[in-house]
Amino acid sequence: MSTIVHLVRHGEVFNPDRILYGRLPGYHLSDRGRVMASMCARAFTNHDVTVVKASPLVRAQETAEPFQKVTGVDIAIDDDLIEAGNELEGHRIKGWRSQLWNPKLWHHLTEPMQPSWGEPYQDICDRMWVAVGRAREEARGHEAVLVSHQLPIVMVQRDYAGKALAHNPAVRQCSLASVTSLIFDDDGAGAQGGPAQKGASGVASDVRAAVTASSVRAQVSDLVYSEPAQGV
Repeated sequence: MSTIVHLVRHGEVFNPDRILYGRLPGYHLSDRGRVMASMCARAFTNHDVTVVKASPLVRAQETAEPFQKVTGVDIAIDDDLIEAGNELEGHRIKGWRSQLWNPKLWHHLTEPMQPSWGEPYQDICDRMWVAVGRAREEARGHEAVLVSHQLPIVMVQRDYAGKALAHNPAVRQCSLASVTSLIFDDDGAGAQGGPAQKGASGVASDVRAAVTASSVRAQVSDLVYSEPAQGV
């Protein structure tokens, strides 16, 4: 018996000002993003999905809506699936109009290995594995869909592959509305450890988070990446 936890990145966001929106409220899917979400969800027709969860951010919930229609499963919110915290949100960080030329922001760029501009990579990684572990328990013997964001999903990919969490964003393989599937084979027994305690931010905060993350990661038998919305 296998359990599969699918990590789905949200679709394209309407962002005409091209700012780093991060966790800022009010950023909805674009029309193209809604098509992406629908096409991705249709790829799950006839799949045995019993759990659908999304980040608390609206773009993730809008991406999850077509999955609810396809699977008939109600959407639950999991705070651990949220976008990475980033002190640079609200700024333009790419192109010739990038606000990173402003010396007032340079103190955020001193430690790229952590990173100094936001939530530590290890914290992101741990809370994502905790979310995966919860979904696995709830969908035991079936499939779960978790709608999240690029960096959190990439942390799971890199950790599973044994790669350093710090990386060049240009090498990421996590396109809009892509699917990273984690396969747990021979899934008859319960996962080790319980869910980590969460603080006010919804992020796994105590030492059990790392223990749970490690035990969940160790039980993944394979990881498969796909892009059902490619070409939209």
